[in-house]
Amino acid sequence: MSTVPASRSTRPSARIALVTATAALTAVTATACSTSSPHTGDTDATGSGGSGGTIQVVAAENFWGSIAAQLGGSHVKVTSIISNPDTDPHDYEPTAADARTVAGARYAILNGIGYDAWADKLLASNPGRGRTELKVGDLVGIKPGGNPHRWYSPDDVHQVIERITADYKKIDPADAAYFDRQKTTFETKTLAGYNKLIADIKATYAGTPIGASESIVTPLADGLGLKMLTPETFLDAMSEGSDPTAKDKATIDRQIKKKLIKMYVYNSQNSTPDVQAQVKAAEAQGIPVATVTETLTPAGATFQQWQTTELQDIEQALAKATGK
Repeated sequence: MSTVPASRSTRPSARIALVTATAALTAVTATACSTSSPHTGDTDATGSGGSGGTIQVVAAENFWGSIAAQLGGSHVKVTSIISNPDTDPHDYEPTAADARTVAGARYAILNGIGYDAWADKLLASNPGRGRTELKVGDLVGIKPGGNPHRWYSPDDVHQVIERITADYKKIDPADAAYFDRQKTTFETKTLAGYNKLIADIKATYAGTPIGASESIVTPLADGLGLKMLTPETFLDAMSEGSDPTAKDKATIDRQIKKKLIKMYVYNSQNSTPDVQAQVKAAEAQGIPVATVTETLTPAGATFQQWQTTELQDIEQALAKATGK
């Protein structure tokens, strides 16, 4: 897999993206608003499924899009803007096609917390009559500057499931019972393996000290009850594309050399030279290494397939490290 470029804070493309999005919206809004997407039943001009029609949904990232599609079933059509594993969501540049998708959407899902600022601008440039918007950061109470990787928090994932279902029912009250059934099936059956792995890891390995390459791992570690020893300043620097301090690197080197951590977890889509050196050092010390990715991998995987595979990898690494 190609790695996502490491530097995020110095890229000019984020500003370019906003200009691109605004220009694209200006060009397509007039036509997009009058274009109907395939649906059944009656819909309003915004693609509402209020009378049993198909709700047009746009998700900034495919991890939220996968959940939205499964909760909506045959009553929604979900388009995820970020769907390529090699695309960096932080500085994505929206296209004219993205603008058309947003213009026709009845429901929009963003991560927020500064993670996808380009999507904020894309939506703001075309308010959309009657469109419902979900910003995950606002839902879970994480303010700008906080850790944006909420899809790695099991508790936050379940909050998002609740809200998406509630929003679908408001948009399409005629099919409320259907959405309730979809939610029940998703939570009790579809996510059964995901939920069990989380519960099992927490019950067996809670308190186990680990190290990580960036802050994407922190919400998951919290959800699993693992103890993160890597300095938060290092985790944040790597996530933001900044250079870590020599002090932080020395701390991590010491943690690895003295085996103060039992497992090291790194984001393979943002594997910088510093991270690669830490992975090699951990492996040399016999410390198991597990990997995660920022977006659905492989492309086309469902949220639960992706997360379950990663959780299994983490569970195996912890078992190897602790002998449990």
